[in-house]
Amino acid sequence: MDRDIAMGLLHKYLETEHLIKHSYAVESVMRALARKLEPEKEELWAMTGLLHDLDADKVDYRNHPELHGKTAVADLKEERFGTEEMYHAICAHNEESGVKIESKMDRAIYAADPITGFITAITLVYPDKKISSVKVKSITKRMEEVRFAAGADRNAMRSIEKLGISFPEFAELSLKAMNEIAEDLGL
Repeated sequence: MDRDIAMGLLHKYLETEHLIKHSYAVESVMRALARKLEPEKEELWAMTGLLHDLDADKVDYRNHPELHGKTAVADLKEERFGTEEMYHAICAHNEESGVKIESKMDRAIYAADPITGFITAITLVYPDKKISSVKVKSITKRMEEVRFAAGADRNAMRSIEKLGISFPEFAELSLKAMNEIAEDLGL
C-alpha cells in the first residue's frame, strides 16, 4: 500500500473538491480505527478509506446506485492497485452494491463514510467553521436531530457498535482524526 500511488489515483479519478476532501477525512478515520482494531492492517484500512469513492465523479448514483463501489474496484484492478480485501470493503460500504459486510474493515468503512460528512456538516454550522470548535457532545446530540444532515445514515454510523466501539467513542475518535488533518479539509 503506497500512499503516493493511491494519491495519484485519487486525483486521476476524482475532480470534485468536496469528494477529495471527503476521501481524506475517511482515510483519517479509517487509519484511526485500524490502529484500534487491526493495527497490522493500518495502511490497508487507510488506503481503502482514501479510495472508497474513487468512482464518485463517474457513476450516476440516481439511476445506477448499484454501480458505486464496483466501478471503483474495476478502476483499481485496471490500475493494478489494491487487494481483494480492499475491493470487498469498497463495495460493502454501499448497500446498493449488493455486497454484504463481512469483515471488521467492511464494518469500519460503512460507519466511517457517513460520520465524516456528519462531522463536516456540524462544523459548517459553527460561526468560525472550524472543526476544532466541535465537541463530541455536539455530535451525539445532533444524532438525535433527524432533520439535521438528514442524508447522513445514522444507522450506518451507529453500526460501529457491532465492533465493540460505543458511538460516543467513535465520535471522539473520528473528530480527533479529522482534527489532525483540519488544514487539508479546509476546516
